[in-house]
Amino acid sequence: MEKYLYPAVFKKDGAFYTVEFPDLEGCYTQGDDVQDAYDMAADVLCLTLYNLEERGAAIPAPSAVSAVPAGADAFVSLVGCDTLEYRKFYDNRAVKKTLTIPAWLNAMSEREGVNFSAVLQAALKSELHITDN
Repeated sequence: MEKYLYPAVFKKDGAFYTVEFPDLEGCYTQGDDVQDAYDMAADVLCLTLYNLEERGAAIPAPSAVSAVPAGADAFVSLVGCDTLEYRKFYDNRAVKKTLTIPAWLNAMSEREGVNFSAVLQAALKSELHITDN
């Protein structure tokens, strides 16, 4: 999970703009105008990379912008995404976990009113070097 930056080819196609990421197979979209196409491109890029991460698949290296050809009525632009932010936004459901701790620690924590979920989340974020923005 990290931040990515990939070149995309934006092409005017009638009333729409199509967008294709040459480095990522099957990663393409379209928009009503350039802004919509850019927004849709960022979303499809995140979804594609998120799915690759979830499957444990290799993430292809992005090409240099200068190496990506653009035909007539087309231009190349970098599109970025952050799969961690995408994950936080779209996959924020609660998951129940069973864990084991010593009875004495449980008793002390309950006596002090410790929120086990909050403590575990904070510890996991610390361990994974995740900061809340």
